[in-house]
Amino acid sequence: MDRLVPAAALFHSLADPVRLSIVQRLARGEARVVDLTRELGMAQSTVSKHLACLRGCELVDYRAEGRQSFYFIAVPELLDLLRSAEHLLAATDRAVALCPTYGTGGDARAGACGPEGADEVVRS
Repeated sequence: MDRLVPAAALFHSLADPVRLSIVQRLARGEARVVDLTRELGMAQSTVSKHLACLRGCELVDYRAEGRQSFYFIAVPELLDLLRSAEHLLAATDRAVALCPTYGTGGDARAGACGPEGADEVVRS
């Protein structure tokens, strides 16, 4: 089970919609924080916080040019993962959206994939 912890951490790092939107934007090319805030319609503090998380996971990095920082995807394999995720979503007809725990409008206490200790759905 311990060998799966890094994989779980990777998917958790991408599970936030804000971080995922930043990664998707950076997949098109590098950007400054000001570019990301304008294009994604988010506050500078929000973008900076999530960039720090993605940098901490070594998924995103930056290069300095004068007083500006340009952020980019640090590992090209992340782009492959995003493409694979899109293929998986298409193959399942985006069924994960119906998941009672992780889907849109889901209840975190319902379903077989709920957090540990949550009530399980019992079918008779």
